[in-house]
Parts: sequence; structure tokens; C-alpha cells
Amino acid sequence: MINQCTQQIEAFNVCVIIPTYNNCNTLQRVIDGVLPYTSNIIVVNDGSTDTTPSILEKYSQLHQIHIPKNKGKGNALRVGFTYAEQHGFDYAITIDSDGQHFPEDLSTFMTTLENSENKNILLIGARNMDQDSVPKKSSFGNKFSNFWFWVETGIKLMDTQSGYRLYPLQSLKNIKFYTSKFEFEIEVIVKAAWKGVDVQNVPVRVLYDMTERVSHFRPFKDFTRISILNTWLVIVTFFYIKPRNAFRKIKKKGWKRFFYEDFLESHDSPQKKALSVSLGVFIGLSPLWGFHSIIVIFLAVVLQLNKVIAFAFSNVSFPPFIPFIVFASLKLGGFILGHNYSISIDEITENYNFINDLKTYIIGSFSLAIITALILGSLSYIILSLFNRKNNIS
Repeated sequence: MINQCTQQIEAFNVCVIIPTYNNCNTLQRVIDGVLPYTSNIIVVNDGSTDTTPSILEKYSQLHQIHIPKNKGKGNALRVGFTYAEQHGFDYAITIDSDGQHFPEDLSTFMTTLENSENKNILLIGARNMDQDSVPKKSSFGNKFSNFWFWVETGIKLMDTQSGYRLYPLQSLKNIKFYTSKFEFEIEVIVKAAWKGVDVQNVPVRVLYDMTERVSHFRPFKDFTRISILNTWLVIVTFFYIKPRNAFRKIKKKGWKRFFYEDFLESHDSPQKKALSVSLGVFIGLSPLWGFHSIIVIFLAVVLQLNKVIAFAFSNVSFPPFIPFIVFASLKLGGFILGHNYSISIDEITENYNFINDLKTYIIGSFSLAIITALILGSLSYIILSLFNRKNNIS
């Protein structure tokens, strides 16, 4: 098994990066555990103040980077990635120096990489977080991270916090990163997924020995940093990534093919598709200008509807239609309020002052959105049900 893994590591040009900070109790054991598999080891000493430097003196054959002052795990990983890429490595497996990972699981990463058709892949070791030795706060933090990763990428993983990972270095070198602490391990997998890297879990074992394990995670400071990062990533997801992906798909396929493949041929039920249409139309016609995309995608995620369909139909209010939508909203709002409201399309397009009729417009806009969403949603359900029935018969 060791020989096979060693051959795979050589064949795929892989190195192992070990970031370390004041883990003198376990560092030597980790290095000695990795050495039978490969000598392509890069140890990044992140300003350790214990006996780490004297331990590393025994391993002069290894690549060593000594950062004078502790700057955080994220910075240590980024320094390690840059060094590895400059020295010609194509992949890097990162393993924590606190002894929680098993070097034997290197073979799991390598076998998965070898068997994967897509070599542009990022693998994260999935630990069994339900075992008794795992601290409850670690289990909760992992579930919290998994949820936000799903919101930001649409990918469901069992473990997004494990430091035992395989990274495709060529795919990372052109991505701009901003974080330098523990939150970097979230930023890197989200941005890699945005770039089209296939992010997956592989099963690994974990050992939490509280008598020797040293954790440098600061609950308040680091959780705050992670929360701020996730807030920013969610904003970018809804304002840029989701719309970008939908537009790319429409541009690549064209509206006709997009409508047939992503709308008619989607595996979602007619009811779910129709509700997605209704949601998109309602948000698109609502007076929430500037926020349509983020709101429709957020609600589609929360309500578990078809995000692509909802986003596509929210664009019912694209620029050429806006004057007509505003006109219809004002006329409907005037009718509901009992006003004898007179206005033309030409008046709307010529510096119309909405402030004077804001109440009328808002009431009319929401009413128009509700009525149109109900009509188009119902028609969609009827058409899609007939289409499904026809397909089932044939």
C-alpha cells in the first residue's frame, strides 16, 4: 500500500505541506508518519516559540519555510502553496501538525485523484464528527460551515473544516485571496468552487487526543472572522456568482435551448417549476429595484425551488419593459385606490417624478406582481403537466 501510494504521489507530482505553530508534542510524529510515503514535504513553521525549530533541525532533507512571526494558518498555507508551485508541484496535500490526521489516509486522496476523470479536483477529508472524542463545538462549527458552503456554492459536503486536503495548485495560483487566519480554509474552497474546481469529500479517520493536542482556534475572534467572511461570500454569491452562472448558461445555450433543457426537461416536478416561475415573476415585477437578483436567488434557496428558473423569470423587468411595467403598476394602483389616474408611457420615459405617486406605484406594483405571478404560475403548471404527461405516454 505504501509503495503504491508513493508511486501515485510521484506520478501526479504531489507534495505534502505541513503548517505548524507550537505543536512540538506531535510535529515529529506527523513528519515521521508522512516520510514513508514521500520526501516531498514542505514544513511551514509559522513563527513557533516552542522547540519546533530544534525538531526541524533533524530533517534537513525536507523543504522548510520559517516565518519569523506568527501570522496565521491561512498565511502559512498560502506561503506553502506559492513555494510548492514555484518548485514545480502540481498538487499539494495539507496535513495538520497536531496529530489528529492519519498519514495512512494519504492513499485515500491519491487513489481518488487517480480514479477521477476530472483532475481539476479539490479533496477534503471527511471526518466522523459523531464519534465521542470529537468536541461538541467542533461538530457544531463544522455543520455551520457546511451549511454556508452549500448556500455559497450549491455543493453539499459532510466536512468543510478538515485541514486534511488535496489542492490543485495550478487552479489556485490565479485566484486572489484576502484572508490569512483559519477562515482562509473556507475562502479557498468557496472560490475554487466558483472557478469550476470539483470540490469533494473523501473519508478519513481522525484522532482527538486532548492530552497532547494543542488548538490555536480562538472561539470569539476566529468565529467572528469566519462569520464576516461568510457574510461577504453570500453577498458576492447572490449579487454576482449566481447571476453570472445563469447568464453564462443562457448565453451558451441560447434562450430556446435553455427553455427546453433547463425548464421543460428539468427533473423538478411541474409544481416546483411553476412555483419557481411564480417566484421569479413576482420578484421581477416588485418595486425592489436593484435587489431582484439577490432576493430571488435567496428565496429560491430557502424555499428549495429551482434557482435557474426563478432567476430567469425575475428578468421579466429587463430595461425595455420597465416603462410598461411602471405604467401598468400606476394604472392598477390608481384603480385600487379609487383614483381617476391619467398617465401615458411618454410621461413615464421623460423624467417622471415617482415621489408624487409613490404610494400608488408601490400598491400597484405589488398587486401587478401578485396577479401576474398567479396567472403565469398557473399557466406554467398546466403546460408543464401536459408536457410531462405527453412524455410519459411516449
